[in-house]
Amino acid sequence: MIDLHVITEIKEPTNKTEKSVIPMSKLRQDADAIIQAAITAAQPDEAVRKALEGRDFGSGRVVLVAAGKGAWQMANAASRILGSRIDTGIVITKYDHSKGPIANFTIREAGHPIPDENSFTATQQALDLVSGLTAQDTVLFLLSGGGSALFEKPLIPAADLEELTHNLLVCGADIVEINTLRKRFSGVKGGRFAQLCAPAHVVSIVLSDILGDPLDMIASGPAYPDSSTCAQAKEIVQKYHLPMTEQMLALLEQETPKALGNVTTRITGSVRELCTAAADACRKLGYEPVVLTDRLCCEAREAGSFLGSIVRTHAGQGKRLAFIAGGETVVHLTGKGLGGRNQELALAAAPALAGLEHCCVFSVGSDGTDGPTDAAGGYVDGDTAAALAAAGWNVFDALQNNDAYHALQAVEGLILTGATGTNVNDVAVALV
Repeated sequence: MIDLHVITEIKEPTNKTEKSVIPMSKLRQDADAIIQAAITAAQPDEAVRKALEGRDFGSGRVVLVAAGKGAWQMANAASRILGSRIDTGIVITKYDHSKGPIANFTIREAGHPIPDENSFTATQQALDLVSGLTAQDTVLFLLSGGGSALFEKPLIPAADLEELTHNLLVCGADIVEINTLRKRFSGVKGGRFAQLCAPAHVVSIVLSDILGDPLDMIASGPAYPDSSTCAQAKEIVQKYHLPMTEQMLALLEQETPKALGNVTTRITGSVRELCTAAADACRKLGYEPVVLTDRLCCEAREAGSFLGSIVRTHAGQGKRLAFIAGGETVVHLTGKGLGGRNQELALAAAPALAGLEHCCVFSVGSDGTDGPTDAAGGYVDGDTAAALAAAGWNVFDALQNNDAYHALQAVEGLILTGATGTNVNDVAVALV
């Protein structure tokens, strides 16, 4: 069960004559329940069980390597299922995402979204574990979103990689564009990890955090043939005017592996399942759910404004409706504030909801982390805009400064879940 703690206090009307078909406190409770149900349903435990039960690993050694924000949860599930059949293993996850020791595995925490020295040393430990294996051995590779930063052996100086990652995050590039470039400068991405495991067979179980589940892009595809090309990588560099060193330009000319003969891959989760779970939770609470999309991929503030507009259209019609959008938006940094895409999405919906009763918009990251913050996302309703103004905040100024975190914090609109153990994109919901 996710320890969901939402920093939101919605006060009920003090005027007894004021209409209150759905008191704000009840609306808030519904939002909590939907978040809880969706994230719980997206946990990887059952998916890992289905992928592993009954699988024959032969007589050779089994070495586990788990990387990503869901790595601990996936590795723990594998340990429960396979027990001592796993000879050894390593779990590489984000700081504060480990929930304790697992069997005989090494647990390492590292930097995300920008890789750090712990990312590099932990990845080298994983490479040491899989070196010298035979064709009878198996590498059980458990991969989840966030692996691009956490599982890394850079082919360029760490400072250059950090600068590139920062530039990609602030320019508005989407995750496919980001990972297309990341592969070019890595010794483990783009199928190269699977090459290093050979002749051992790699059984890869993947928790998807990218729209459409492109296996070569999830965590930059360490164990999957790369579909992207050098030409596409260079186009991204030109599109965003990214500075490149001579060494980086040379690496852009080197193609990644296009075929791997030692890998079996199974995908275990996706944002579609997250949306389905949210819709089921809405239905049980008496709302008529409409899944607008499970491929949301625009700017966060545009998505928030759009959801707010939908609410304004349907408010006051006497129907209990829920509009659901799953995916991953992007934030184009124009200021120096603090926040994440889900907080920015929610805040951008506040002006459209202003003054409306019994309506809200909330957005959460399924991994429990939204940008470089401790929040999973944000919640706004018809009172938020007025509360922000009373606290001295202007919504548009806050968005321009990318400071959704502090704006929502001022009106108790941050959603805090802690690390959830999964990572299958984001879900935004508008309740009427």
